[in-house]
Amino acid sequence: MKHYVKTYIFKTLSVLPYSFGSKIYHQLQNISENKNVEGKLKSTENTLNILGSIFSGLKIDLQNKSAIEIGSGWLPISPYILIHKYKLKDVYTYDINKHYQTKNILTFNSLFSKIYGCNIIANNTQYPLPENVHYFPLQNIIDAEIPKADIVFSRFVLEHVTPEDIKEMHKKFKSSLPKGSYIVHFISPSDHRAYSDKSLSLQEFLKYSSKEWNSIQTRFDYHNRLRLPQYLDIFNSLDLEIVYISHDNPMPNSPQEQKFRSLKLHEDFLKYSEKELTAGSINIVLKI
Repeated sequence: MKHYVKTYIFKTLSVLPYSFGSKIYHQLQNISENKNVEGKLKSTENTLNILGSIFSGLKIDLQNKSAIEIGSGWLPISPYILIHKYKLKDVYTYDINKHYQTKNILTFNSLFSKIYGCNIIANNTQYPLPENVHYFPLQNIIDAEIPKADIVFSRFVLEHVTPEDIKEMHKKFKSSLPKGSYIVHFISPSDHRAYSDKSLSLQEFLKYSSKEWNSIQTRFDYHNRLRLPQYLDIFNSLDLEIVYISHDNPMPNSPQEQKFRSLKLHEDFLKYSEKELTAGSINIVLKI
C-alpha cells in the first residue's frame, strides 16, 4: 500500500471522535493482525531465538526466570514462546490498549499446541491464557504496580513510545526491580511506511522537521524517529549498564543505501554520522 493512502486513512480516523476513531482502527487492525498468524508466530520465534542466543552468550540461564513484557499486542505470542521454549516461570504482559480477544486467543492456543506439540491449559474464560501468562491491559507501565521480575522485554515497541516516556519507564524499572535485573529491547528505528511502500527509504522520515513529521503522523502510527545515539543517551543518563548491543546497516551500494544518500536530511539529524542514522534492527540488553 502506498504510504499516502495509509496516512489518509489514519488522518481520517484521527479527526473522528476519540472513541469512535479508536473503535474503527481496532476493527481494521484486528482483521490485519489475525491474518497469517503462523507467519507472525515464526517471526516472533526468530526474534526470541536472537534473545536466547544473546543470553547464552552472556552466560545467563533463562529457565525459571520471570519477565515483564512491554506491549502485549494482539496475541500472546512472545509469552508463549518464552515459557514453552525458554522455560521462563512467569510472563507479565502490559499494554496501554486491550487487544486480546477470547476467540482469537482460543484459535491461537490451538495453533500453538499443534505446532509445538503441547497442551495449552487456560486459567480463565475471559482471557484463556496459561496460568503463568498474566495480562494487564489498559495500563501504562509507568503508572502500574509491577512485579519483581528478572527481565523486562519489548519487541518493536520502543520506537512507538515518546522519548519522555522511555525515560520515565526506565526510571520505574530502576526503582522497582532488583539490582541485577535485565532489560531487553528489540527496536525497529526505521520509517515503518517503507515496509509496505518500497519507493520509500527506511530513513525517509528524517527529511522532516518535528513539526512537519507531527503533521503527518497520528496517534495510530506514532514513531519517535530516535536514532541509535539518542537511545544510548537516554540509557546512559540513567546509569543503566549496556551489556550487549548490536544493529545492522544497509549493505554498501545497496538500493537502501542509495535511497538514503538521495535524501535531503533535515538539519536536526545532520550531527549524526551515516552509520548512526541508518542503524536498524537495534538489539540492546541493559542491566540495572
